[in-house]
Amino acid sequence: MRRIAAGSAVLALAAISLCAFTCRGSAAPREEATVSEPAVRFETSRGTWVVKIEIARTEQEMQRGLMYRTKLDQDRGMLFLFAVPEVHAFWMHNTLIPLDMIFLGEDRAVVGIVANAAPQTDTLRRVNKPSKYVLEVGGGEAAAHGVVPGARAVFLGVRE
Repeated sequence: MRRIAAGSAVLALAAISLCAFTCRGSAAPREEATVSEPAVRFETSRGTWVVKIEIARTEQEMQRGLMYRTKLDQDRGMLFLFAVPEVHAFWMHNTLIPLDMIFLGEDRAVVGIVANAAPQTDTLRRVNKPSKYVLEVGGGEAAAHGVVPGARAVFLGVRE
């Protein structure tokens, strides 16, 4: 009887250890640092989408954002890194191209999307849910790649 109990205990311990190493729960996906330039990866029903990014960390970088640009190549964007999750609002003042704004929670799950934000307006865009990160890409790209609320982002080579 002891042998069976000991064997069961070993199996239970092995199962718990396996789960600890493979289960991610609601924690943010692990970052991958071995990339040539920073990027954000989404796995969606339409496949993998990788967006090579510029990063806005400072107040000055965040205020300028993608203003004054006449084009933004496909699969390119800007990631805004905020210190704490809050309801963030963006405007398109002096932004010359339409953008999709993908709002990500602290766990890097999409909490909302503002699609095809019209350029050159001071209208505030938000999703009324706390986000810690916002990824701006060309207008229509989020829908084209199947990014929807609940999709998870993985940061590649992004240092916070």
